[in-house]
Amino acid sequence: MNICRLHGEELQKSQSNTFEDYFNRSEVTYRDGGEERTLSVLYLRHFETALLELLPYEGDPLFAVNGRDIYLRDIVALVCLWKNPEYRQRRRVYIHDEGELRRYFAALDTEALEALVGEWAETGACRLPERAPQ
Repeated sequence: MNICRLHGEELQKSQSNTFEDYFNRSEVTYRDGGEERTLSVLYLRHFETALLELLPYEGDPLFAVNGRDIYLRDIVALVCLWKNPEYRQRRRVYIHDEGELRRYFAALDTEALEALVGEWAETGACRLPERAPQ
């Protein structure tokens, strides 16, 4: 599976009576078997505080590659897809439980993650290993 695009965004209110501004969306676009697919992960923005406690980074942005800041919201979908291969069959995932999101990031090999994201930032693509390092 080749990663083509990583993107994260903080949602903004589109109408005054919505709660969109409490959420972040993370997307990963990848090629699998010749087909291009996108996985979109929607989660509550305040979950990021708990994730940052798990990770060895000082803040958000987490790190920079090729002059580009990499934010947590940019990599959430990548990590979810990497840790849960069943998401290859999905287009959208809504994570409403902080514990579920924390499990994806627990014991994450951040060096391997940085290498993947670095390769993607440098060449515009990277190959996602079949299994995430445990």
